[in-house]
Amino acid sequence: MKNTFSKLSGYSTLMAFVFLGIWGATTSCVSPKSIIYFQGDSSRLHSQQIIQNYIPKIQSNDILSIVVGSLNSEANEMFNTANTAMTASANYSAQSSGARLQPLGYLVNVDGSVEMPMIGKINIKGLTTSEAADTIRTKLLAYLKEPSVMVRNLNFKVSVMGEVKFPAVYVIPDEKITLPEVLSLAGDLTIYGNRSNVMIIREENGKREYARMDLTSTNVFNSPYYYIHKNDIIYIEPVKSKMLDTDSRIRTVPLIVSIVGGISTLGILILNLTN
Repeated sequence: MKNTFSKLSGYSTLMAFVFLGIWGATTSCVSPKSIIYFQGDSSRLHSQQIIQNYIPKIQSNDILSIVVGSLNSEANEMFNTANTAMTASANYSAQSSGARLQPLGYLVNVDGSVEMPMIGKINIKGLTTSEAADTIRTKLLAYLKEPSVMVRNLNFKVSVMGEVKFPAVYVIPDEKITLPEVLSLAGDLTIYGNRSNVMIIREENGKREYARMDLTSTNVFNSPYYYIHKNDIIYIEPVKSKMLDTDSRIRTVPLIVSIVGGISTLGILILNLTN
């Protein structure tokens, strides 16, 4: 009996080594150089001139939070209803239904204007949020004493897909973000993310653009796509080694099962002959 158990243990060990050997042979490695960001000058101190800086402009279909403040509390409440009561209702609705919260505020119409109480339509398309605040403040001087206005974009969002830890649609509260910052929000690229061929899809002015970014090079900082625009889509494709690895594993699973099954059958036959 003891001899039989020893033989069974030996066959089990043999099958384990065969399985691991075949599995390891079908596994591809990822080069360390392909996953290191911002390669280039190896000196300890290196400076680079900032040649572009993205400042978002208000466009049609933007949803804006326009907060008005003045010495008249009743007037303030009238102007800020779209940012307070409606948002609170949306919060309750989203929490009760489990749906994603849709920000509510002042919608920028197709013609680039927003409709506000008392002052009516104001065209703010193409302005920054600070410029829009100044424009609205000037209009309010006819109705309010010492008004203050703060404008924020509520639907500045970007989509991150592919080989990242947390693919999702991200709403950016400060209306300005860079590509590395967005990828950090998404939990960074996985080990299989292709850092040298990141795709950015951008739709602006009736045109769709497809750009490729190499995150392993410091040249990424000089790209016009370094600063992410509203509604950009970022796609991280897998490296070829992962695609080949996955394909080879799928193709070799039946082979592994057959080999292990054959060794098991052979072991049983040998045990029967020795008993």
